[in-house]
Amino acid sequence: MPRIIETEEDIAEGAKALADACEHMAGVYAVTGPPPLRRRPSGFEGLARIITGQQLSVASAGAIWGRAANTVKPMEPDRWLRKRATTLRKCGLSASKVATINTIAEAIANDALDLAALADADEDTIKTQLTALKGVGPWTADIYIMFCLGRADGWAPGDLALRYAVQDATGAEDMPSFSEMEDIAEIWRPWRGVAARMLWAYYAVQRTLKDAQPVG
Repeated sequence: MPRIIETEEDIAEGAKALADACEHMAGVYAVTGPPPLRRRPSGFEGLARIITGQQLSVASAGAIWGRAANTVKPMEPDRWLRKRATTLRKCGLSASKVATINTIAEAIANDALDLAALADADEDTIKTQLTALKGVGPWTADIYIMFCLGRADGWAPGDLALRYAVQDATGAEDMPSFSEMEDIAEIWRPWRGVAARMLWAYYAVQRTLKDAQPVG
């Protein structure tokens, strides 16, 4: 069975193991310390929230999700499908995001997708089933595995901020490619999910420092 991240203690254990095993992660740990837990509900609610937050700031995503959650109560597939697209768009969701979440809700309603069963599946199976749905890409599947299912070894090699963070942390001249991200992270198994959290925190710190630098 895969290791599941459930508590701050799990995060602390993984962060220490990474810092002990890798000099680059030791440097990241010195900046960030143990990263936030960042667990989300699994199932339809969790997947819908990931779709909602794609390519948005944390603040914008939170505001839009708050309006959507107030509009669809409880946040379940059948309730979602009862709402008109125009009603959902008023929450701040784009037409494409409404369509993708509709696709997910319909797949669950038609028994074509069983998210409860996927909780115990291997990662390749999870990715295959989720990305078979129109509008759901590898990034969405990776984030669902990491934050909604809590897989300790989840990893999102296509995440842009994560790629920037790995470049900064390793001192690489160029941003690593998708395949390079996979290769670099091998040493971080079985805690790649904690490594990702640490690196996202590191990216936020680095970006703040760069924004604070005087111009000219």
